[in-house]
Amino acid sequence: MSPEEIARLPYRPGVGLMLLNRKNQVFVAQRIDTPRPAWQMPQGGIDEGEAPRDAVLRELEEEIGTSKAEIIAESRRWFDYDLPRDLVPKVWRGRYRGQTQKWFALRFLGEDSDIDIETKEPEFSAWKWAPHEELPEFIVPFKLQLYRAVLAEFADLFEPRADGG
Repeated sequence: MSPEEIARLPYRPGVGLMLLNRKNQVFVAQRIDTPRPAWQMPQGGIDEGEAPRDAVLRELEEEIGTSKAEIIAESRRWFDYDLPRDLVPKVWRGRYRGQTQKWFALRFLGEDSDIDIETKEPEFSAWKWAPHEELPEFIVPFKLQLYRAVLAEFADLFEPRADGG
């Protein structure tokens, strides 16, 4: 596809979720569909007629295999990212240039054993908790600007909590 053709494509509506454990570490997972390191926070599309809040809770179960979390914050705006040019024809059947996403921060209420990435349609091969300040070091490069913006949006969540978390 030419740059002009790509520029005419719309963004796919989606959600992203920043899952925080009791220590305010962020859940990240390695994509299953790429051999090189491609860590990310869970995210996905919004189904026709679905509200973003419902979509993020659905994605939590579909990608992480748990519902043991509560929404604690919602981004004030939508964030866009563009796919690398070579991926546009391969992802989403070439219908979108990237995604526009509403992001949510969720507090994980379960135990690590409640997380099961071997879901019905697995998207991840491994997962870990990571300090938020380390995310830019290993996130897939074309989403780096998006992640920095999301981290800035939710920066107040990383302040020390009264309960020691």
